[in-house]
Amino acid sequence: MNKLALRRAWFQVHKWIGLTLAILVIPLSLSGALLVWHEPLERALNPGRYAVSGHTLLPFDRYLIAARAVLKPDDRVATLNLPDHGGPVIVSAAPAKAPLRPGPPLRTNVFLDPPTARVIDVASSNAGAYRFVHVLHGSLQVPGVGRTIVGWIGVAMAISTVTGLWLWWPLTGSVRRGVRWKRQRTVDGNLHHLLGFWIALPLFVLSVTGMWIAFPGVFGRAGGMSGMAGMGGMRGAPALPLARPARSVDRVVATGAELAHGTLRSVTWPTQTQADWTLTFARAGALPIGVKVADDSGTASPAPARDQGGLARLMRRIHDGEGMGIVWQVIIFAAGIVPAILAVTGIIMWWRARGWREEVAMRRRANQAVAAE
Repeated sequence: MNKLALRRAWFQVHKWIGLTLAILVIPLSLSGALLVWHEPLERALNPGRYAVSGHTLLPFDRYLIAARAVLKPDDRVATLNLPDHGGPVIVSAAPAKAPLRPGPPLRTNVFLDPPTARVIDVASSNAGAYRFVHVLHGSLQVPGVGRTIVGWIGVAMAISTVTGLWLWWPLTGSVRRGVRWKRQRTVDGNLHHLLGFWIALPLFVLSVTGMWIAFPGVFGRAGGMSGMAGMGGMRGAPALPLARPARSVDRVVATGAELAHGTLRSVTWPTQTQADWTLTFARAGALPIGVKVADDSGTASPAPARDQGGLARLMRRIHDGEGMGIVWQVIIFAAGIVPAILAVTGIIMWWRARGWREEVAMRRRANQAVAAE
């Protein structure tokens, strides 16, 4: 196969990936762009939850008392999340009988004012516009198989970026010819050509990291996610938090703080299958660190690297931009907007090309008719 024939083959692959997936790529990419700014988005959608009176923290047991007053009697506290950038304290509780359902386990979130422990809001973890956008990006709102569909879209997008770069490369002349605005005859063609080039590398990275997240069973051994192959599908009943742990949360935090130097961000309760508390501490300029505190003995120890996320956590941070700096966040925000533009311009180019081909065919038939006369 010569170079021109190979280029035509790549063009067909690139074209049909774009046309087939356009209707799915648009909501997937736009929702991903929104989630880059997840905290501002959450604040915009739920401003009442961030109407706090200050930032001073109370003893953590005070928040539990306030949360239990609005939770169901048999709900069990699962996590305590502390505010970052002036937000509320959030207590998440699990129902005593968790139903089998796709996606993450269902929780009831209680939002509390840090200085007073006043209840600001109570909401299901599966409700609200923000959650809708999150599920749309992760599974296209398709129960069970949605995450797998999104994973295969990531595979197709990675192939599309590679073939797009191949097609961008000028057949003649220098590479600088490829970045000219008027390389194509139409505005939509030039937009597709140039935007596709500039966004190709970030989009390839996002496609690969999205595949990593969608197929943990494939990448799990390398990323420290073994045993999570069913993520996104139908789960068994999640491990239930202990109803009455042996130690209070304040005592656990005091023990864990002696081992970790940083700012406490979350506390996860021991469960029926793992009787350890897990504390997560944020550190300036470094990845968060986890600390385990045994509920029976009170012994604190660093969380294993696998619990802290390892390579899998890094893939997720690259994909969603969390803690990666404003420059990368802006880049992946653009990488969420541009695919929607590429999908639209690609459809316009394909439709216009159909018109040109029909016009050429009509002229050819007319010439043949004249010649026959």
